[in-house]
Amino acid sequence: MNTPRARPGVDRHALPLRTLGTRSDLTLPGDLMAEDCGCAPTPAESRAFRAGLSRRTLLTGGTLSAVAVLLAGPLLPAAFAATYPSWEDVQAAKANEATKAAEVQRIQGLIQSLTGEVTRTRAIAEQAAGAFYTAQQEYFDASVRADALQSQADTEAQNATDAANKAGRVAAQLYRDGGDTTSLELFFSGSAAATDDLLSRLGVMDKLLERNQAVYAAAITARDAAQSLTDQSVVARDERDRLQRVAEQKMLEAQQAADAAQAALDAQTLHLGELQAQLAALEDTTAKTITDYQVGVEAARIAEEQRRAAEQVEAERLAASGSGGGVVSSGWARPTSGNRTSGFGPRSSQCGNGYCSTSYHYGVDLSGGCSAGIYATAAGTVVYAGYNGGYGNYIKIDHGGGIGTGYAHIRPGGFYVGYGQRVNAGDLIGSEGNTGNAFGCNLHFEAYVDGSPVNPIDFLAARGVSI
Repeated sequence: MNTPRARPGVDRHALPLRTLGTRSDLTLPGDLMAEDCGCAPTPAESRAFRAGLSRRTLLTGGTLSAVAVLLAGPLLPAAFAATYPSWEDVQAAKANEATKAAEVQRIQGLIQSLTGEVTRTRAIAEQAAGAFYTAQQEYFDASVRADALQSQADTEAQNATDAANKAGRVAAQLYRDGGDTTSLELFFSGSAAATDDLLSRLGVMDKLLERNQAVYAAAITARDAAQSLTDQSVVARDERDRLQRVAEQKMLEAQQAADAAQAALDAQTLHLGELQAQLAALEDTTAKTITDYQVGVEAARIAEEQRRAAEQVEAERLAASGSGGGVVSSGWARPTSGNRTSGFGPRSSQCGNGYCSTSYHYGVDLSGGCSAGIYATAAGTVVYAGYNGGYGNYIKIDHGGGIGTGYAHIRPGGFYVGYGQRVNAGDLIGSEGNTGNAFGCNLHFEAYVDGSPVNPIDFLAARGVSI
């Protein structure tokens, strides 16, 4: 121009999402819904606890501790938390060999289930993200083809009109007195008695007739060409619209798969370390106590909270640094402070991350440096936040009225908003990275009108923002 992450969100079945260009049904196939195996949060549970995490919470609160509290709190059924052993259970099991063996087996099963669910859902999410990227690029390609054919059809239609007008003028010049007979009388009248003069006039008549026929033939050819191109453009638009619907469905499926993968990762983050410590305590034959293992788990938790706190400090610094070029009077903002490194449209070969591109560039690249802030260009709703194939980590915002924007190559862990979240112009939504088919840390920024990509430079310039 990759990696799922913790993100706030809402239940997609409760959100009246308007996808760009066409209306989409948010009801997803039942076989795509993750089953509740009792070993990890379902996507619905994950969305429920993430719905309460606003951008302000992410930037000013302890994310890990907030997730832990919410997972164990009243948003989840009691049976969910009860599936995991307590340290009291472990202490009691150590006193009896039969009970200990059963508890060891139970904990081993939970660990295997947690890790297996992360692996399984991550693979599904990566596959869905790849399908979304492919469908999105096919739709973009079809949109460009449809626009090109329509432009050619419009040009040829104008040519046909010009040719028809020209033929009419020639015909009017030749037959302006009411037809062939009158024209012939004019040619044979007056001084046309001499043979040479008559032959001369007949020659002129023949040339006029020949010219009229040629102009008429050109008009017919232009008309037929215009009709042919118009017919082709209609077919191309139908195919574009079909591919748009496919891309929108793939986007919804990819978002759901990303949610399921994140729910599994959340559960693993919350429980795996403690389960491993409990298993080690049960299998330990030394004098080391249960309390010793509990202390180790607590130390790991504190270290993780400190790491998260450091990330939040960086997020606050980026948020305080301003919204790229600032919000202008039109209500739009620059998406990042970086300079432009690549424009919109066809481009020569570029290589990076083991990848080379000679394809059409549907956005503009702006490079503010690794971890530089990415800002919403206008108010809207996040309709996608996750991995997206060659775009790497990607956010898409619907601004309403058929207008949307896309932000690609976000660094791992660089999401500051989630699916379904409302944002304002200039809000910090992510930070620059090198994920996907990127050529170094940068923001690949796209603008959409009715779902189709347009030149972001011209698009923002019309709204008073220079990139």
